[in-house]
Amino acid sequence: MFNRISTHPMRYADFPTLVEAVDYAAQGSAGMNFYDRRNQLKAELKYRDLKLMAMAGARRLLSLNLKKGDRVAIIAETSVCFVEAFFACQYAGLVAVPLAIPMGVGQRESYTAKLQGLLSSCKPSAIISSNEWLSLINVANDNAPGIHILSTEDFRTLAEIDIKLQLPSPDDIAYLQYTSGSTRFPRGVIITHREIMSNLQAISHDGIKLRDGDRCISWLPFYHDMGLVGFLLTPVATQLSVDYLSTQDFAMRPMQWLKLISKNRCTISVAPPFGYNLCLRRANDKELAELDLSCWRVAGVGAEPISAEQLNQFGEYFSKVNFDSKAFMPCYGLAENALAVSFGEEASGPLVNKVDRNILENQGRAVAPTKDTQAISTFVNCGKALPGHLIEIRNELGVPQPECEIGHIYISGPSLMSGYFQDLASQKEIQTTGWMDTGDLGYLLNGYLYVTGRIKDLIIIRGRNIWPQDIEYIAEQEPEIHSGDAIAFVTSQERIVLQIQCRVSGEERRAQIVHSLYARIQSEFGVSVDIELLPPHSIPRTSSGKPARAEAKKRYLTAFANQLSPQLGMVDCVQ
Repeated sequence: MFNRISTHPMRYADFPTLVEAVDYAAQGSAGMNFYDRRNQLKAELKYRDLKLMAMAGARRLLSLNLKKGDRVAIIAETSVCFVEAFFACQYAGLVAVPLAIPMGVGQRESYTAKLQGLLSSCKPSAIISSNEWLSLINVANDNAPGIHILSTEDFRTLAEIDIKLQLPSPDDIAYLQYTSGSTRFPRGVIITHREIMSNLQAISHDGIKLRDGDRCISWLPFYHDMGLVGFLLTPVATQLSVDYLSTQDFAMRPMQWLKLISKNRCTISVAPPFGYNLCLRRANDKELAELDLSCWRVAGVGAEPISAEQLNQFGEYFSKVNFDSKAFMPCYGLAENALAVSFGEEASGPLVNKVDRNILENQGRAVAPTKDTQAISTFVNCGKALPGHLIEIRNELGVPQPECEIGHIYISGPSLMSGYFQDLASQKEIQTTGWMDTGDLGYLLNGYLYVTGRIKDLIIIRGRNIWPQDIEYIAEQEPEIHSGDAIAFVTSQERIVLQIQCRVSGEERRAQIVHSLYARIQSEFGVSVDIELLPPHSIPRTSSGKPARAEAKKRYLTAFANQLSPQLGMVDCVQ
């Protein structure tokens, strides 16, 4: 198990490229530690060894006659092989393309279809995967011969070509990050070395404010921006050690995350809200006795929007084992900006802004409640834009709005992507304007960002803007309904649908839940909803764990059109 031991001073990702970041990290004794589901160390990778392995891997890939800028798809398992292959691409001047693995039962068919689309989009010259997924890759690649399909063993036994590796340019593409879209096929975000290094520097120096001696830990998948940038590239670029659990192992045994934090005295970890909620639901007194979370300095949380109440519940429960709620650091980011756009204040915990819900829904303004306010919405402070980066709130015409006006969140800065792969319009738009509409809604107050939701998820009823998470929150107050078990959306006929994954089997209690929720939502919002109780694992989610409302709506409408119950054929979905 590695800690950071080096005679060289810590550097905050102030390198021109990822290659130079690895070269510097290799001078110390820090590295990566991979753990199994029992928190037993199963693999170690020092950064000095990573450099040698990546350089050798680069020469092996180039033996396939690949050219600078060719794409190499890598199935993104939490493994040494993925890390080795990813950095081999950087040393070889090739473009790494991390791709997701199936995350749930019954996903092989849908995964194969998505993989076909991904391969068609990025057109890789090679694919690297463990043996487990080769059969799916061969099926997905059936109509695209000529691609080098390599198992881990194949990759490691390729002959090395005798060639001097050329240092990449800061403007060379480092990787493509495929986003977790729901209604449209995911698009490849183009990230250059310059863009990623800019974001890594801002994250480490100005966002999390890393320190010499910090230790990172993550269970986030490497195909997601938070996992790849936040906990693969950031530790390397700051010469810090990092511990990994696989996403699948975390899902099965979430408390192992907290146990490993306690065991290794980790100081930095970030997760979507559902990760904290899952630990809260699975914790028990016996496991608490094994924990001491006093070491956890930064507990980052990112998703839009973040529930302050959920964080407060986690903080209160785990304060028994010395977790400090001030460690919570809400943040805002997206793959199109490499990762991070803003971070909350250090050691302040989740700060909130309470607003009058009636004014919010009918006027699109965030106004403080008064004694006459009938309902309140609460939003979490996601901090100010990182240095060198900008955030603006604009209306539908692209006109900047004053503070407290709800609008589209636009971003600009040195980390902004070059555009989407094979989408010249997006590339030209960013090159020309330097700005991007994130697709999120929010407002600014004293320069701080508050995210209110996704534009495509907003429920618009008779001129009112209703946030789906407000309706979902009502459902989650039922004792049998857990956080994240509800999803709300609206059809084209202004019909609001609330779907709930419910473990209750008794018909009488199920009827009571539906009746109670219908009445409460009618009273709270003055609208009617169609409530459906679904089996567990029915709600689709994005790769960061957020509810995929557009996908849920698509499934509902498809089932409705086929005159089938929307409960049939629904499976757990991580896109």
